[in-house]
Amino acid sequence: MSSADGQSGGSKIMRLPGTVAEIEGSPEGPQVGAFFDLDGTLVAGFTGVLMTRDQLRRGQMSVGEFIGMVQAGINHQLGRSEFEDLIGKGARMLRGNSISDLDELGERLFVQHVRDRIYPEMRAMVRAHMARGHTVVLSSSALTVQVEPVARFLGIDNVLSNKFKVDEHGLITGEVEEPIIWGPGKAHAVQKFSAANGIDLTKSYFYADGDEDVALMYLVGNPRPTNPAGKLASVAAKRGWPVLKFSSRSGSSPVSQLRTLAGLATLPTVAAGAIGLGLLTRNKRVGVNFFTSNWSKLLMLTTGIELNVLGEENLTAQRPAVFLFNHRNQVDPFIAGRLVGVDFTSVGKKELERNPLMGPIGKVMDAAFIDRDDTQSAVEGLRKVEELARKGLSIMIAPEGTRLDTTEVGPFKKGPFRIAMAAGIPIVPIVIRNAEVVAARDSSTFNAGKVDVAVFPPIPIDDWTHDNLADRIAEVRRLYLDTLLDWPREKLPDAAVYQRIRGERR
Repeated sequence: MSSADGQSGGSKIMRLPGTVAEIEGSPEGPQVGAFFDLDGTLVAGFTGVLMTRDQLRRGQMSVGEFIGMVQAGINHQLGRSEFEDLIGKGARMLRGNSISDLDELGERLFVQHVRDRIYPEMRAMVRAHMARGHTVVLSSSALTVQVEPVARFLGIDNVLSNKFKVDEHGLITGEVEEPIIWGPGKAHAVQKFSAANGIDLTKSYFYADGDEDVALMYLVGNPRPTNPAGKLASVAAKRGWPVLKFSSRSGSSPVSQLRTLAGLATLPTVAAGAIGLGLLTRNKRVGVNFFTSNWSKLLMLTTGIELNVLGEENLTAQRPAVFLFNHRNQVDPFIAGRLVGVDFTSVGKKELERNPLMGPIGKVMDAAFIDRDDTQSAVEGLRKVEELARKGLSIMIAPEGTRLDTTEVGPFKKGPFRIAMAAGIPIVPIVIRNAEVVAARDSSTFNAGKVDVAVFPPIPIDDWTHDNLADRIAEVRRLYLDTLLDWPREKLPDAAVYQRIRGERR
């Protein structure tokens, strides 16, 4: 199975093994451990390979050394050498570097290469375990330079990994501290940590992909092979262990790239149809509506993106409106555009005006491109949008103003709400939960997957004033935070939840 969430049947939630729903129904408390491997489990691919490639590109490793590392890795995979030989070779290549320099290297590699390889499904698992008060541990055979940036990013305080030996000057000696954490050594480290921290392994979870982790799978009550192959996959099949498989970080795969290109290639055809329809009817908006209602739909169909929408009726409950969507990655605007469909324009940052794709589309739609560093220009752009809203066009806009980390909701800017007040139209919140499954933050490649969306009823702004605007914006943002924290399973919360935002008495 590949789900990272439970499925609902009627009013009963199916807490399938290997899902967030299962974790949400598990016993609470720190006596339950949740141990996560790094490479192939939390992160797609191998962080050691990324580090080696980076050193080669920067001239910090010779071609001969690079080939030696590759050969060492192959020998290990083929069983010709022990893991200790491989990790020792890597440590010797870093001999003489300071730990502080290595920490900086680890953070840079994480930001540039690793962060967007973290499986969002596994990140949801980590958050779910933390919410239950479980003791979450990143247990990996990798070195601290690879492991610690990921642990910090995910908020994991407990790390079991291999460490460099250093001399009295804080320089790496070229050796690794013993015992080496790998295979039996890793199992021993987990047992020792559990005994010291009161963790009951029979109630605990272990997520890993490697054959060397089979022994540790037997130690826990909830083994969870993640993207396994070889021996681990075979043992999991025989033992009936639930297997988790994820492909949401396969953006570099030929299939994902080809599907994305095929989706983008539909643009000229749809655009030609829109131009023809506009000319035929002598109405530009008819052509624009044809484009906005069809291209996003065709793009998602081609790339395999599905939407699971709660509150779809709220999209047409009151028009025009200001449709607000939380912005996490490149696919969010397409999702929001697919939902709003027709009779809308949008607001984007000035840089998008020069984008070869979004620039021309935005101009045809009469979108406003806002220069956030030029207040006067930004005000003029928003006035243009306000005028379009008064003429009956809805506005689609990300209130955060830019893409943010996939689990956060940033501060909301006042512009979208001032547009609603100036035009006298309501606000419709569109909350997108897991778009990171289909695209990483800065990825231009879309993967197949299902994205959850909640569309809330229109929020009137009749009694909003300059004095209470900040409070109203904070309340709308709180709606996003609460929804993402406790996602509605089958229907949206009762309308009473909006009374505070509407300024009504409860």
